[in-house]
Amino acid sequence: MKIAVTAKGGALNAQMDERFGRCAYFVIVDSETMRFVAVSNPSAMVSGGAGPSAAREIAKNNAEVLITGNVGTNARQALEAAGIKIVTASGGTVKEVVEKYLQSQK
Repeated sequence: MKIAVTAKGGALNAQMDERFGRCAYFVIVDSETMRFVAVSNPSAMVSGGAGPSAAREIAKNNAEVLITGNVGTNARQALEAAGIKIVTASGGTVKEVVEKYLQSQK
């Protein structure tokens, strides 16, 4: 499964960013191998509509789950329409929040 995490940097040891639409990176992690791809968020600096635009980026990268801190209404609707599960978390590295999520699914 592909899990997207909003992050302040492009690595597993980067801190999770609690912002969704304006985070610096999405780190897309393969839950079986822990291999990842860091995607710079093209919506981070747009003047409006950052949430829905970021949701499209997550969907384009085939993520099934998003781990973030806060998702606005429009972004939530876009993510739900794409079939992406939203999981809220606070603090920790990308690796830590992914591992915590995976443990909660057992």
